[in-house]
Amino acid sequence: MKKLNLFLIYFLLKTPVLFGQEKHYYQTDFSTDEFENRRAQIYDEIGTNGIALIQSAPTVAGFKVFRQTNSFYYLCGLEEGHSYLLLNGKNRSSTIYLPHRESQREKSQGKILSAEDADLIKELTGVDRVRPIEFLGNDLVRSGLIKGETPILYTPLSPAEMGNDSRDEILSGHARAAADPWDSQITREAMFKKLLTERFPEFQIKDLSPLLDSMRLIKSPREIELITEATYIAGLGIIEAMRSTKPGIYEYQLDAAAKYIFYQHGAQGDGYPSIIGGGKNTFFGHYFRKTDVLKEGDLVLMDYAPDYKYYTSDVTRIWPVNGTFSKGQKALYNYIEEYRNALFRHLKPGVTSDEVLDNAAADMKRYLVGKTFEKPSHLKAVKKGLSFRGHFQHPVGMAVHDVGQLRNIPLKKGMVFTIDPMIWIPEEELYIRIEDIVVITEKGAKNLSAFVPSSTDEIQKVIREQGLTEFRPAKNLSLKE
Repeated sequence: MKKLNLFLIYFLLKTPVLFGQEKHYYQTDFSTDEFENRRAQIYDEIGTNGIALIQSAPTVAGFKVFRQTNSFYYLCGLEEGHSYLLLNGKNRSSTIYLPHRESQREKSQGKILSAEDADLIKELTGVDRVRPIEFLGNDLVRSGLIKGETPILYTPLSPAEMGNDSRDEILSGHARAAADPWDSQITREAMFKKLLTERFPEFQIKDLSPLLDSMRLIKSPREIELITEATYIAGLGIIEAMRSTKPGIYEYQLDAAAKYIFYQHGAQGDGYPSIIGGGKNTFFGHYFRKTDVLKEGDLVLMDYAPDYKYYTSDVTRIWPVNGTFSKGQKALYNYIEEYRNALFRHLKPGVTSDEVLDNAAADMKRYLVGKTFEKPSHLKAVKKGLSFRGHFQHPVGMAVHDVGQLRNIPLKKGMVFTIDPMIWIPEEELYIRIEDIVVITEKGAKNLSAFVPSSTDEIQKVIREQGLTEFRPAKNLSLKE
């Protein structure tokens, strides 16, 4: 656990804000320079005949905590609903539009930034102007682009990510709704495009999402710091779940143990719903129910990370419920661990995902020479896994399945993604994988989750430690004295 202790020292030094932070009502995690550099990239791409308009998240209904959309936060850091960011490519200027102050809401909720806080908002975000929302329409018309060739208005048309949403999952949800003849709904983005087209026919509407996606694929040093911190919190949660595991506890109790760790370290909640499955539930790659009891002789898989300062991580481990890998389990697990190591050996700038996968598979063929497995089905699954392309997974950043594509393009410094070696054994309804977070460095790659126990010996040692579930309340609480 020496690696863990060293990482803890780093984490405490780099994140004093976690311990005794001052009260604030707005983000303080990025400098205005970083936001201005991001907006400058937008100006460069849209040109002098274009403007970009980014819509914030709406205010939340009921007793819910507001969370900004990832795209809006990425460009200015403002955490207020019903706000708009206008980027004018002609004069390279930025304007934020907000509603007016709601004194009654502030009496109930505390400080809420509004159009009346123009000086403070400019200081926090680095934008040039702050205006009340009622001026947005007039400013679009007077943007200086109407004369001459048809001006272009860029706006994100892909669904906005909020909280633990990832775009691929949002799109899947939209597709299911569209297939339901009783529940087909227009998206917020489609409605926004419709309103812009009706109110400002002078503009040609184009999608800003591809540009934002390409920008977000390469993480800045500060973004990598936040993902590193999120990964550390994720790892601590999984370690606590390992300590808390024993036959007879429920999957949801491991979720509770990890959540406690997350909130202790300043997380806003889940980066995505926890995947915790014991026994045959491991066979489902995205098992969210967490209602079953963990049993002697089974493995339990956990995939979980926090929503931390608008960034997340993605870490997976699998371990024996009773604290000891059986001979058969150990052989399969060691294969997966070695596959992870093989993938990391070939990660560096300039190579593609296919090159990494092909080279790692060649390494694993050599690894298998002389190796034995408990059952023929285990060997069959292992061999089949050599041709599987999903061991190289998805970008991670503001969302767990972050935007941008990294398959079959040269890897670049600043890319962050997951390595996720896995095998399925249908005959036993068994699925085994581990998952780690990669950041591509100048000359190679760094495993941000390397401190999370991954060898069988390390895991078995941690399981023997006392965990939070030792102090769990009775499952049935009597209402009678």
